[in-house]
Amino acid sequence: MRQRPVAVDTKDVLRELRVKSGLSQDELAEKVFVTRQAVSRWENGETVPNTEALKLLSKLFDVSINTLLGSPRRLVCQCCGMPLEDAMIGRDKDGALNEDYCKWCYADGTYTYGDMDELIDVCIPHMVKEGFTEEQARSYMKQMLPNLDYWKRHDELSDNGEFEAFKKKLIEEINALGIKGMPRVESLNALVGSYINLEYTLESGMRVKFLNDGTTYLGNQLENELDGNRCFGIAANADFILVCTYGRDGAEPELVAYKKRQY
Repeated sequence: MRQRPVAVDTKDVLRELRVKSGLSQDELAEKVFVTRQAVSRWENGETVPNTEALKLLSKLFDVSINTLLGSPRRLVCQCCGMPLEDAMIGRDKDGALNEDYCKWCYADGTYTYGDMDELIDVCIPHMVKEGFTEEQARSYMKQMLPNLDYWKRHDELSDNGEFEAFKKKLIEEINALGIKGMPRVESLNALVGSYINLEYTLESGMRVKFLNDGTTYLGNQLENELDGNRCFGIAANADFILVCTYGRDGAEPELVAYKKRQY
């Protein structure tokens, strides 16, 4: 069972983050548009940063406001129910962390799941690995998800099917590539770059990665119909489509296609 982080004082969090970043109090003050005396008072516990200062500090240190305040709240994704740590939190269009959602359910201001059953189907394999039976996982998710804020406010937060239409278009473009041995793509799921950012060896011998670890993409893993020891991996967004093959646990990845999208 995941333990709740022990709450700490804001003054200690700020001092630790500043020192870790190699900033003096003067330098931090300049970056968040306050005086050095204000930073000193924060670190002495005399005052706490106001809302605007907290937003700037959150962006500067790439941590949630909840972390800056000493983790008084237990953050949970309001779409899938996953407990949240800073590295898992989704982002708004301006890059700010949105403490209500994980990277898989919310990316750059876009909700990636509009269908509850689709989300459940994605979550079940992960829950089975943690000891649930498929029946138990499905039953748990069906009871839990309707109580989360995103699904309570789904009609209000919905984009009227725009993102689903975008995914459908991507699927059509991927299938149109006609890659030998790759089954037809039927669905795309949200995938965080750090989990799928494989390193490829080009003909020149140069080793490169094409993805950004912190970006959320749409993708899937499919069986290779011509080689049972390898899989196809797909990663795509509004700008490109990438298809590769790899062995067990991403071993020996080979780039199959990298196509810039036209839109």
